[in-house]
Amino acid sequence: MPKIAQCNHCLLYARNTHLICAIHPEGVNTSSCLDFRQDPRIEEEEIWEPEGASYYNGELIVQPKQTRTKEEKLELLDNHPFFTGICPECGYTFDRDYTSRIHFDCPNCGWVDDSL
Repeated sequence: MPKIAQCNHCLLYARNTHLICAIHPEGVNTSSCLDFRQDPRIEEEEIWEPEGASYYNGELIVQPKQTRTKEEKLELLDNHPFFTGICPECGYTFDRDYTSRIHFDCPNCGWVDDSL
């Protein structure tokens, strides 16, 4: 297994091309290590996040630009079938598994989910 980002800051990191660390010579199978010990000789680096982006599990994810107004967002929360389970046009009730749906196109009146 390859080393993970934590390895560079770990007290147990071997800093060797053939050995990851004393406990996990070949690395770990997960995105974090339960045996991680912060090396006091290495300063913790500050993770800088540009505006409109965030780090998730060490990966920088750029957030899509928000184009809706606050009122439009509230309207979506109040009326979209994902939150209500009901078609906003005709009142058709979607199956109770509506939380696992991706699109909410109404089979009754033809309303099309174009919220994305």
